Amino acid sequence: YIAMSADGFMARPDGTFDWLEKPREPSAGDYGYAEFVKNIDAVLWGRTTWDQVQTFAASDPTISDSKTKNYVFTSHPDAQPVKPGVIYTNEPVATFMARLRAEPGKDIWMMGGGKLIAAFLDAGEIDEFIVHVMPVYIRAGIPLIAPLQRDVEMKLLASKAYENGVVMLHYAVAAERT
Repeated sequence: YIAMSADGFMARPDGTFDWLEKPREPSAGDYGYAEFVKNIDAVLWGRTTWDQVQTFAASDPTISDSKTKNYVFTSHPDAQPVKPGVIYTNEPVATFMARLRAEPGKDIWMMGGGKLIAAFLDAGEIDEFIVHVMPVYIRAGIPLIAPLQRDVEMKLLASKAYENGVVMLHYAVAAERT
């Protein structure tokens, strides 16, 4: 569950996303966000994304809810501040996901960034994408997904066009062919 500009960026080069916060009329509400987060009990973060959202984390129930585990991928996990519900890791993707998928729980949400998404796709560890394409070109920025080591086939599960120009695309990552 993530948003991107129509030209494929999730943020400007400096990491800001002011273009995403502009009101779009007519309002489409939260684009299904409140319903989506009801099924989440673990969130995976890239370190840069984690640091940036701390400015508004208290207002987001998924981030501030003590029942939600937040895993932050960083190259220096031992040097990070201790915060309840937050686990810093640099564990290899396949090892981490084998352990996490073996635990009881609901859905896992990946909150970026582009390098983390690419690493999980390369490891075959993302099942679905719900991407909201915003009707704006920002011309430069941080791509939704950093360059991958392999092609990733997708299967469209659903799409929805909102009156305000936003388009939701829900894809399943196609199973690997052997």
